[in-house]
Amino acid sequence: MKTLKIILGLWMITAFTNFVNAADFDILKYGAVGDGATLNTVAIQKAIDACNQSGGGKVIFPEGKFLSGTIVMKDNVTIHFEKNAVLLGSTDLKDYRNLDPFTEGLGIDVGWALLVAVEVKNIRLEGAGTIDGQGSAIKARHILTDTRPEGQRWGLRPFLVRIVRCDGVTVNDVTLKYAGAWTSHYFQSRNLHIENVKIQSVGVAHNDGIGIDGCQDVVIKNCDVESGDDALVFKTTSSKMACKNIEVSGLRLKSHQAGIKMGTESMAAFENIRIFKCHIYDTRNGGIKLLTVDGAHLRNVEISDITMEEVRTPMLFRLGSRLSVFRKNSDTKQSTGTFENVVIRNVKANAAANAQLMPPSGILITGVPGHYITNLTLENIEISLAGGGLAEHARQVVPEAIDQYPEVKTFGPRVPAYGVWARHVKGLKLKNIKFNLGSNDLRPALVCEDGTDIEVLDWKLPETTGAEAIIRLENVQNAVVKNAGGKSGAKNFVLIEGESKNIKQDR
Repeated sequence: MKTLKIILGLWMITAFTNFVNAADFDILKYGAVGDGATLNTVAIQKAIDACNQSGGGKVIFPEGKFLSGTIVMKDNVTIHFEKNAVLLGSTDLKDYRNLDPFTEGLGIDVGWALLVAVEVKNIRLEGAGTIDGQGSAIKARHILTDTRPEGQRWGLRPFLVRIVRCDGVTVNDVTLKYAGAWTSHYFQSRNLHIENVKIQSVGVAHNDGIGIDGCQDVVIKNCDVESGDDALVFKTTSSKMACKNIEVSGLRLKSHQAGIKMGTESMAAFENIRIFKCHIYDTRNGGIKLLTVDGAHLRNVEISDITMEEVRTPMLFRLGSRLSVFRKNSDTKQSTGTFENVVIRNVKANAAANAQLMPPSGILITGVPGHYITNLTLENIEISLAGGGLAEHARQVVPEAIDQYPEVKTFGPRVPAYGVWARHVKGLKLKNIKFNLGSNDLRPALVCEDGTDIEVLDWKLPETTGAEAIIRLENVQNAVVKNAGGKSGAKNFVLIEGESKNIKQDR
C-alpha cells in the first residue's frame, strides 16, 4: 500500500501541474440555461470539447439547475460545480447514450449514463454542487410506455457517473443523488482518487453507491453513502483486469442491500485490497459480503476497524460456481475460482433483530464441495444478536446452492448456528470472538461442516441453557478449540460428529 500511495501522489502532482494556468469554460457562454427545464446537452458538450481542444482546464457549472442527457468527458478536463450548481438528468430515456454496453449480474443489458468518460486521462469532478439523476421521475415516465416487468426494463435507465478505461481520475466533494440505476461505476480504470463525496441515491432499484469494477491503484476516503443497493461494491464484469491495489478508509455506509461487498460479478481477481475505519449502519442485506462465484481469485484482502449498527447478517463469505459471463463478446465461461488469505479484524456489530434468515445469525462462511475457502482469519470480533433459536433449528440442513446467485437468503430459511456457520473451509482461524445474545438460543455458537485445520481460540460466549452443544464439528480434520469460555448449560461443549479426527480441546 505504501507503493500505491507514492504512485498516486506522483500522479496527483502531475495532474495538478497540468491544470495550473488552464482556462475556465463557463457553460453559460456556450448557451446553457440553468432553469431546470431547458435541455442543455449540446451546450455543455460544446464547453467540454472547447476545454479539451485548448489543452485542458475547468468547465464551470455556476449556480442553477442544468438539465441534460448524456455528456462525455474529455482528456484534461475538470468539471467544477460551484455552490448550488446542479447537473440534472433528463427524464427522457431518448436523451441518453450507451458508450460501453455490458450485461450485469442478473443478466440485464446496461450502460447508459448521464456523465460518462471512455478511455481518457486526467479528469476531475469537483466542487460544492450536485449531480442529480432524477431516478424516480425517470422510472415514472418510463413505465408509462414500457409495460414489461421491472426486472426486464430497469437496465435502460441511466447510471449517474460512468468512468470507463480511464487513467487519472479524481472525484472530490461533489454530491451524487438519485441515479436511474447505478450511481457511480468505475470500470477498468487506473489511478482513481475519490474523496469527500456524498451519495444519496435511493428511490429505484439497483442504486449501487460506489462501484469499482476491475480498477487498479485506487484510494477512496471519507465518503458518506446512502444507497438503495450496495453502498461500496467491487465487481469484475470482465476477466481482463483485476480489482487490485485498493485502499478504502473513513466511509459511512447505509444501504438497502450490503455495506461493503465484493461480487457478485466476479470474473477477474480481487487482490491487495485494504478497507479500514468504516461505519456501516441500517443495511438490509448484509454488512460485509465477500463473494467470488464466476471464477475470480479473491485473495490478500484485509478489512479492519469496522463498526456496524442495525445490520442484517453482519458477514457472508462465499466461494461458489455460478460461472456467469457478462461481456459475451470478449469473455468465456471460467472454472471455479479461489478464496484465500483474507483477514477480517477489529469488528463490532449490533445485528438487526429482523434479518433475512430467522432467527438471525452473525457470520456465514461457505465454499462448495471440492472448492474450499482457505486461510480466512476472523480476529477480534464482537457481535450482538437477538437469539431465539430453537432446538430443531440447530439441525437445519443448508442448501449447497452451488450455481445460484450468492445472497444470504440463498442459504435460508436459517442456518444451524447463531454465531458462525462454516462449511467447506481450510485453515479457518477464529480468534478472540465474542457473541452477545438478547435471548436464549439453542443453536450452537459455532457449526463447522467439512473443515480442515480449524482454530477456535479465546472465545467469550453468552450464557445459554438447554442446547445440545456450544460447538459442533462435523467431518472436521485437525481442529483446536482453546480457551473458548463462557457459562453453558449445554449437554456438550464440543460435539464431534461424522468422520472428524484429531480434535484438541482445552477450555
